[in-house]
Amino acid sequence: MPPQYISADELASLMKSGKTPMKDYFVVDVRDDDRIGGHIKGSHNAPSSDFLTKVDELVKQTKNVPTVIFHCALSQVRGPKAARIYLETRDLLQLDGEDSQYQVYILRGGFQDFQAKYRNDPDLVEHWDEEIWGQEWSI
Repeated sequence: MPPQYISADELASLMKSGKTPMKDYFVVDVRDDDRIGGHIKGSHNAPSSDFLTKVDELVKQTKNVPTVIFHCALSQVRGPKAARIYLETRDLLQLDGEDSQYQVYILRGGFQDFQAKYRNDPDLVEHWDEEIWGQEWSI
């Protein structure tokens, strides 16, 4: 199944549902240097600049996780591309019978939309920096 989109509200609900990060769900942030200034709490940084060379390692790390969510700043290019690469790589494990059922999502609006709504919630966003996001990124 191709990657589906998940909204900021749906991800926030998932994170607050009592499910365990890295066991029940895994958030992958593919931003590069632009990750500075905050990120989704518990997210794993897998920079897009070397994603292709490290995707096998990420798949092995998450092969028992049923929900994997990708994002970048806006989730328009890097996030969706990484999600597709991950999906194709993980599908190969499934064909070999080495994987469980899973779903891949792309965070609609990326970190920009997520931080605009939830930057003041320490259960959802870590290390948010007003100087970086300030007025320029606010919605």
